[in-house]
Amino acid sequence: MRDESDTHENLSGSLLVSHPGLVDPNFRRTVVLISAHSDDEGALGVVINRPLGKSLGELKGEFAFSPLSDVPVYSGGPVNQKNLILAAWKWVEETGVFKLYFGLSTDKAQVMLANEPDLDIRGFLGYAGWTQGQIESELKQDAWVVSPIDGGAIQNSKEKELWKLILLKVLPDMKFLAEAPDDPSVN
Repeated sequence: MRDESDTHENLSGSLLVSHPGLVDPNFRRTVVLISAHSDDEGALGVVINRPLGKSLGELKGEFAFSPLSDVPVYSGGPVNQKNLILAAWKWVEETGVFKLYFGLSTDKAQVMLANEPDLDIRGFLGYAGWTQGQIESELKQDAWVVSPIDGGAIQNSKEKELWKLILLKVLPDMKFLAEAPDDPSVN
């Protein structure tokens, strides 16, 4: 359970991990990277653990011969799913710093990739958005678990394992629920 004072913290740069009881198909077993949050305007982020299994070059013809052609594409969320958002990050293990660049232009992403080949660039179709007070309400209902960014986990984990890994780091007592199958009939 969250303390009432926690609901007004700025979530920018945090991860929202869906509670195992959250059954909304848009967010079931998701990890959302929150890029912007304010009390006045709500929150914005992208789901980082739902790869589409396609690259930018495969999905969008204008990227076929671009330096970004191999950038993996993810389902970023249920809002505006035709909109492409480019993000890049780098986990600097020695210092424990997670560098995040969100909402990059195509030109900026290409320059960054050329200058930092170890940068992880991803494309997201759509985003997750919450209106003023909505995310705070969902947090009060325990629909989400807030986690600091774990750059090592994001960088080194398979997407299908990321939700469970981060959830159990924050709430180890959720192991039983986290390991439950999606379809209880296969139990």
